[in-house]
This record gives sequence, structure tokens and C-alpha cells, in this order.
Amino acid sequence: MTDTVSEQLAPPGTADAVAADPPTTGAPTTATPVRRRVRRLAPGKRLPYARLLGPALLLVIWSVANVTGSLDPRTLPAPWTVVRTGAHLWSSGTLGTDITESLWRAAQGFAIGLTAGVVLALLAGLSRIGEAVIDGTVQINRSVPTLGLIPLFILWLGIGETFKVAIIAIVVYIPIYLNLYSALSGIDHRFVELGEVLRLSRWQFIRQIVIPGALPGFFVGLRLGVTGSWLSLVVLEQINATNGLGYMMFQAQNYGQTDVIVLGLLIYGVFGFASDSVVRILERRVLSWRRSLNT
Repeated sequence: MTDTVSEQLAPPGTADAVAADPPTTGAPTTATPVRRRVRRLAPGKRLPYARLLGPALLLVIWSVANVTGSLDPRTLPAPWTVVRTGAHLWSSGTLGTDITESLWRAAQGFAIGLTAGVVLALLAGLSRIGEAVIDGTVQINRSVPTLGLIPLFILWLGIGETFKVAIIAIVVYIPIYLNLYSALSGIDHRFVELGEVLRLSRWQFIRQIVIPGALPGFFVGLRLGVTGSWLSLVVLEQINATNGLGYMMFQAQNYGQTDVIVLGLLIYGVFGFASDSVVRILERRVLSWRRSLNT
């Protein structure tokens, strides 16, 4: 009882010090291991819909600037003005047609560029002969501004739809090739030795080691290719086009319709964000075996 009262009256920390002191009896004691708190270096758990926070914040700032008069509506119309313009163009049928045509052009160019980038990267990354023939040519092509090829492609393919799809395909295939080829050539040689020890065939080695190891690089190139298809489409649809979002924006420029131009840019941004999100979801599904900071 006395000991209990004395412990209650003791200043803070005294009880811990007494408990930590070894007993005065001659009995052997064992030191209690001190548990140290491990500092976590990872960013933490992913927040749901976190990527929408930035765009939402920009939208709020844009709205507040228009309401307070800090932003001239002639320079940048209010969000609700752009929405009303989009609803009017949609009800008239012109916006739906322009979106459909832009999606079709981007899809055609992206499909061709994706196929070309993957095939060329596999040939160059898995064969020394393919590397000697293909890689140097692609590096030269990468150094040439793609949009600078437009006049030449117009002379070759005409001023119709074909040259637009071809330019989009070039813009798409270059980042896909570069990232996939870099991932293939960057496979650790120890995995090659492991495959030789396990007596894997050439196809088994490619399927079980090379392709899984190169998939992260491929998805990086795929995301860049998706973005490139939308960026090039803005310019191409202003050259001898009769429809599409770029054509709509070009016509709005001639008539000083800032709200239509902003509407086109927002639609491009939404398409780019949505397509990148789809690639991210696909990447997480395919690479679910990989532990990284994003998981």
C-alpha cells in the first residue's frame, strides 16, 4: 500500500526510472529490448479521386476570378458561359459531329502508331540486326520536328485525311518505341543467366522474363503516345479541315469567339485526362504483381 502511494506521489518519470533500474538483489536479469518506431518513407495510402483535386481547384479559382471581376470575360469567359456555349453547339448538332470526327482521327493515328512502335521496338530490342537497321533511323526521325513534316506529307499524301492520320501515327509511335526499346535493352543480364540455367527456350525467355520486365516502360510510352495524339490533332485539324474540334476553334478565332476556343481546349483536356486515366487503370491491372509507390 505504501509503495503504491509513493509511486502516485512521485514526480513524472520517476516511476519509469525506478522500473528501469536493475533490482538490488543478486538475481540475474535480462535487458528488455527497446522498440524503436520505424519511420515510414512511403507517401502513404492513395487518396480516392485525388487527381481531380487539381482541376477542381483551378475551376474554383477561375470562377472566383470571374465573379470578383479580376478576370476580363473578353480575355477568359466564365465557366458557366463556356458551358452554355457548349450546350448550344451540342443542341445544334455541330459539337457532336466535331467530337466524333476528332475521336476517329485520333483513334486511327493512335492505332497505327501503337502498332508501328511496338513492332519496331521488339525488332530492335530483341535482335542485334534489327537494332542496327531500325534504331538509328528512329533516332533521326525523333530529331526531326514532326509538325515540320506536314508540307512534305501534303505533297506525298494530299491535303485530305490521310496525311493527318500519318502525322498522328508518327507522333504516337516515337515515344512508344523509345520507352519500350529502352525497357527491352535494359533487362538485367542476370535474368538472362537465370534463363540459361533454367534451360528456357527463346520463346519462354521472351514470354516469362523479357515481356514482364519491359511492360513498365511500355506503359510510360503508351501514356506519352496518347497525349501526343491529342496535341498533334489540334494543329492538324486547322489545315484544310471541314470538321473537328481544331476546325471549330480555328473558325472561332476568325470571329473572335473566345468562349468557343476555350470550350475546344477544355474538351481536349478532358479527353486527354480520361485517356491517360484509362491507361493508368490498365497499367495497374496488368502490373498488379509489382509493388511500387503507386500501389
